[in-house]
Amino acid sequence: MSKKISDNTLGKIKLTVLRVIVYAILVFLTFLCLFFFYLMIVNASRSNAELATGFSILPKGNFFVNLKNAWNDASINIPRGMLNSLIIAVSSAVITTYFSALTAYGIHAYNFRGKKFVFTFIMAIMMIPSQVSALGFLQLMTKWNLTDSYIPLIVPGIAAPVVFFYMKQYMESVLPLDVIDAARVDGSNEFRTFNTIVLPMIKPAIAVQMIFSFVSSWNNYFIPALLLNKAELKTVPIMIAQLRSADYSKFDMGKVYMFILLAILPVMIVYIILSKSIIKGVTAGSVKG
Repeated sequence: MSKKISDNTLGKIKLTVLRVIVYAILVFLTFLCLFFFYLMIVNASRSNAELATGFSILPKGNFFVNLKNAWNDASINIPRGMLNSLIIAVSSAVITTYFSALTAYGIHAYNFRGKKFVFTFIMAIMMIPSQVSALGFLQLMTKWNLTDSYIPLIVPGIAAPVVFFYMKQYMESVLPLDVIDAARVDGSNEFRTFNTIVLPMIKPAIAVQMIFSFVSSWNNYFIPALLLNKAELKTVPIMIAQLRSADYSKFDMGKVYMFILLAILPVMIVYIILSKSIIKGVTAGSVKG
């Protein structure tokens, strides 16, 4: 009896120690993530001369000066750049998420000849880096006179194999085929079934992929830098690179940090708004229904 009690006590102690270690690791990782955001805010509040002196843990009084200098910079138009990035990121996120979900619905809900081949083909495309096809894509856009246009930055989002794969796996978890068959029996056409029945059922997955697609498009530098030459069309990552490569005699690191902070704010706002849906989508998609 005493041996059984001691074994139970030992097991509880081991479980408690393991839990403490896990929480300590999570707290440490959380601290690392938040610390660098805090450090960026601190650096955005320091002048160029103060930043040259080295590291500081406390904010300074130059925050609004840096904000004014960055916002009114003559070489770049930050409000226009943020609007450009917002247009591209929102449009790309909506198109990517909707059409990837529609493709996943077609693969999930229909049985047709070549279904496995189509799925394998899409998965194979997922393995090809975008840099491999960048030169050919640039030549094609130049031939079609689509440089200095947002169309090549938005429309290709229709084909997103990674988003398609996530949507298909999620549908297999939460979308029984009986629901679709019942809608067909009631006379609902396929697009109505998808828009009014399927989309509400996969709303958490939509939120997850919306935020990921938004962040990916917002941070995209490579393709926009190849296609956009007009100053009024350039996006935030391109403007940050231009500000960073300015003449050293005119270089203001405080202004650069402020611009980076402004560039990150929309992403943080979108994440905060959709965070509950993101957690719900990740946990629900990991459980086989």
